Amino acid sequence: MKNTRLEKIYAAILLVIFGGIVLHAPLSVGFGVLFPDYSLLIKSWKEILMALALVMGVVAVTRRKMWGELLGDTIIRLIAVYAALHIIVAALFYQGAAATAAGLAIDLRYVLYFALVYVLVRLMPQYRRILVQIGIIGAFIIVGFATLQFFLSADILSHIGYGANTIQPYLTVDKNPDFVRVNSTLRGPNPLGAYAGLVLGLLAAAWLRGKLALRDKKIAIGAGVLALCSLTALWLSYSRSAGGAAIIIVAIAVLTTVGRKLSRLVWIGGAVVAFALVGGLILARDTPFVSNVLLHENPDGGSAISSNDAHVSSLEMGIQRTLSQPLGAGVGSTGSASLHADSTVIIENHYLFVAHEVGWTGLALFMWIFICILQKLWINRRDWLSLGVFASGIGFALIGLLQPVWADDTVSIVWWGLAAIAVAAGEKYDRRTTK
Repeated sequence: MKNTRLEKIYAAILLVIFGGIVLHAPLSVGFGVLFPDYSLLIKSWKEILMALALVMGVVAVTRRKMWGELLGDTIIRLIAVYAALHIIVAALFYQGAAATAAGLAIDLRYVLYFALVYVLVRLMPQYRRILVQIGIIGAFIIVGFATLQFFLSADILSHIGYGANTIQPYLTVDKNPDFVRVNSTLRGPNPLGAYAGLVLGLLAAAWLRGKLALRDKKIAIGAGVLALCSLTALWLSYSRSAGGAAIIIVAIAVLTTVGRKLSRLVWIGGAVVAFALVGGLILARDTPFVSNVLLHENPDGGSAISSNDAHVSSLEMGIQRTLSQPLGAGVGSTGSASLHADSTVIIENHYLFVAHEVGWTGLALFMWIFICILQKLWINRRDWLSLGVFASGIGFALIGLLQPVWADDTVSIVWWGLAAIAVAAGEKYDRRTTK
């Protein structure tokens, strides 16, 4: 069936979101400063576009009579139930218009984007390649600018409106000016580190699956530059959770593809290197880098409360609230959305974040959705994109134990968008041919 103009507009909207999300933070801050009366509208550009795309998607699916096929997918059904639960909980525990709207946007935008992209690739498979190409360009922008920030003034972003009332132009490790953490075009160094790990995982998967034509000098140089900039961005983020996750992400990609081919000598050598690294870190625990960046235990760092203590306090508070509120506290009661509510609650654990918003049932649904996606990606792991997204999904799941990783606009929309592309196009990778 020929694509209609409406379907092409639908596709264009999703492409704009996928491409524009990498510049969301600087654009929303910059234009928000220029037009303060419309700052909330400017920040919501992607949610507004998703709402328009949702209407168009419903029309397109109805026209093509795909509802039976679409609703037969477990993930799509679960997303619909998850969204409905948010509406119910939002009504039961109303947090006010601003907080509720912000909470719905933060909690649902990435699962909605997954559904929209899933429909797009099922309707028009040719857009898979275009989306991936846009993703590659976005990666160069984010990790490339992060690398440039090493050579630029730390507060370079303050010239477009970054500051105490918007987004800090940079952070430091426990307020120690000797260790500056860059943001790139994201909202903070932790999301930057997570994003860099995603890029490294995708590069590893593409290389190991033979999808990087390294004999082509342009591709080889491009892949090398992207890998180097990603490592630099990961380093400059000084994110411990992202660093650990990046190692796990790349390891999963390696072990899944060539793990069985590695000799016993390689495994022994790897174990020796790992033990040597751990021993070296223990011996160097009093050096400035290890004590500041890895352990966050420098008493002269300048922060009254270390990030270690803050993580522990947040975890304790999150667990206590989750156990005492099985139905949740309401949509918009957590994170940045709660700034618009009666009290501000910051929970640095994504699972407790979800439970605080929509209770135990909401957490169970979220985990079910996420596990179903990982399962489909694993089944399709012969595809480099599925393998890379699967590996990074495991890494992000671990990061979520220490921070609400999916609350960041760019990280969540990019990962869930890539997951939708891989899942929707994955039927050609039959379970019987998977190794």
